[in-house]
Amino acid sequence: MKDIHIVFVNLNMRDDILRAIETIYQDIKKCPYDVQITVVDNTENVDGIKESLQQKFSDVLYIDAGGNVGFGKGNVIGFQAVPARYYFALNRDTIIPEQSMTIERIVRFMNENPKIGCIGTKLLNLDGTLQYSCYRFDLPSILIKPLKQINWDKKYPWVRKYTDRLLMKDFDHNETRPVDWVLGAAMIVRQEVVNDVGWFDERYFAYLEDADWCHTMWEAGWPVYYVHDIVIKHMHARESAKVPGIINALVKNKTARIHLASWFKYLIKWRGKHHFYAHKLS
Repeated sequence: MKDIHIVFVNLNMRDDILRAIETIYQDIKKCPYDVQITVVDNTENVDGIKESLQQKFSDVLYIDAGGNVGFGKGNVIGFQAVPARYYFALNRDTIIPEQSMTIERIVRFMNENPKIGCIGTKLLNLDGTLQYSCYRFDLPSILIKPLKQINWDKKYPWVRKYTDRLLMKDFDHNETRPVDWVLGAAMIVRQEVVNDVGWFDERYFAYLEDADWCHTMWEAGWPVYYVHDIVIKHMHARESAKVPGIINALVKNKTARIHLASWFKYLIKWRGKHHFYAHKLS
């Protein structure tokens, strides 16, 4: 069994993934733990990522998903291929900082905190500014989340108020603490959690599968933590926000429609259970 299994899901993002893997290779040169990297390809190798991996990173496992199965299911396919003590869902547009020993420190943190089910690292934009990556299960904020996706929080104070609460802007992000949920861009889950609650819910094609999984963990008694001193850089494309306006986004932006569908699924699944978990431990 591997110590940690890192999975990327590819959707015509070969160059991003190759760059991300290169930064991991640099990071684990002296890592004492057994690390597996897997790329699950949702494009049937349209971008030639299989050959690129064979040439540059021959020990990275390549899996053809047989088509675009979605983010959550793609990760599950990868995780299930190689058992590990910890499973790390990592976005293709991430960079591990040089000489940070990030992977080693993730494993060490999980080893030292066996009651924590899942962690999310601090994420920084490429310019070094903070990227908000931990959230509350706050019903009013979740209800207006689609408005955040079309950037209404930048236009209307009442949307910004609830968006700021959702993003936990009121707490010091230089503090490690329990949070309700962490962004799936850099999300580490222990094997015991998977044995207890299962994987990502594959009914979510993309978006909110991270919130759903963390919600399930809290319901089963597994705390979720934000770890402030383990840092990863993230480009954060936000494809669903590229077309302004609700109607335009739904008509012209397929990603926005997928995001909205996941939002409905989440609200229906957790109706009546939109309470907070993390504040009980903080």
